[in-house]
Amino acid sequence: MSNLSGNTAQMHSEKPKGDPMSKLANKVALVTGGSRGIGAAIAKRLAADGASVAITYAKDASAASAVVKAIELDGGKAIAIQADAADVGAVKGAVEKTFATFGRLDVLVNNAGTAIPKTFEDTTLEEMDRVIDINVRGTLAATQAALKYMKSGGRIIMTGSAVGERVLTPGLVAYAATKGAVKMFVQGCPERSVAGVSRSTTSSRVRSTRT
Repeated sequence: MSNLSGNTAQMHSEKPKGDPMSKLANKVALVTGGSRGIGAAIAKRLAADGASVAITYAKDASAASAVVKAIELDGGKAIAIQADAADVGAVKGAVEKTFATFGRLDVLVNNAGTAIPKTFEDTTLEEMDRVIDINVRGTLAATQAALKYMKSGGRIIMTGSAVGERVLTPGLVAYAATKGAVKMFVQGCPERSVAGVSRSTTSSRVRSTRT
């Protein structure tokens, strides 16, 4: 599968839906935070490449429905699942529903994330907890749940950010810390519980709203 990044919305598949030669024909993908922005673009691209797609959303059902309809109008298959990324039970439930609906899971894109642009000294513990729960805990929970269903050839992708590596951005201390944690999770995860399942990160621009 080709690398996916913030410019995914500008990419278009040249292969028609249902083409058995499509890159992801007969594959199933789950994109967390897939109702808008980068997540929606990734979901549409995966569908364009032949995958059946499940997306999660926190509150905006209309935005999620619009993504599903766009994929279906283009000949693809998609479902939307309400699951706040901060709710571990909901995240695991989304993985289980994806598998129950499509019968397999081949790709997980951990895209759900949030940033609270405030100076560190003005950021409350509650706000820090929220950022950590969505960006780190939700990502770990989704990955752990997905590995139970993935077989050899599966792919897990994390949406990272330059601020988690080398770019100092005022007002995004907590966000940068969580993206750094996600990067190290990918690099340091020692488990090989499912042979052939690969993990990677792809950088994106900073988002200030929850997906």
